[in-house]
Amino acid sequence: MSLGYDDVLRWIRAFAAEVETNKEQLTQLDAAVGDGDHGINMQRGMSAVLGKVDATGEEQDIGALLKTVGMTLVSTVGGAGGPLYGTLFMQMGTTVSGKAELGPDDWAAALEAAVAGVQARGKAEPGDKTMIDALIPGRDALKAALAEGATFEDALRQSAEAAEQGMRDTVPLVARKGRASYLGERSAGHQDPGATSSHLLLEAAAETWGRPEQAG
Repeated sequence: MSLGYDDVLRWIRAFAAEVETNKEQLTQLDAAVGDGDHGINMQRGMSAVLGKVDATGEEQDIGALLKTVGMTLVSTVGGAGGPLYGTLFMQMGTTVSGKAELGPDDWAAALEAAVAGVQARGKAEPGDKTMIDALIPGRDALKAALAEGATFEDALRQSAEAAEQGMRDTVPLVARKGRASYLGERSAGHQDPGATSSHLLLEAAAETWGRPEQAG
């Protein structure tokens, strides 16, 4: 199974829809540990992304498409989310630059680069109560599933499920990065908003590409 330009575009639109649907939850989660603007910021950023990608064809270059998403998020999303999600998409785009279609290994490489970029940018480690706590389990589950011979659809589902578990596992953690870290022990007991939106990102991929008829 391979993903074409339009498949990747559908994933971006699906993520935007997930952000819109979950905007209030993301905002409430962020209000408990941060500025309370993660949902609003991400919704604004993804809305700008949709306007940008719908206006440009990028000549079917998936890498260019993903870089456009990243640059748009950097310029429109406030707080830490803009630079981190911008880095995520730009690293993905660099990894698949010039490609008109992606196979499972391409997606795994793109996700690997995305996680590395976010870690380098945010200096976060697993257990710091950040988006990394959803992204790393999602990355690892995808790689493990593909290595074991799973279909791409099954690997995407396992990736999303691992990210969801990682997201839920942030609840008891004490934040060590970002504004939430200012709360110290009081940050425990709250689900991390960045891990939540990162789960939505991988869930959107599983939903968009996770059935044979959903991708080319």
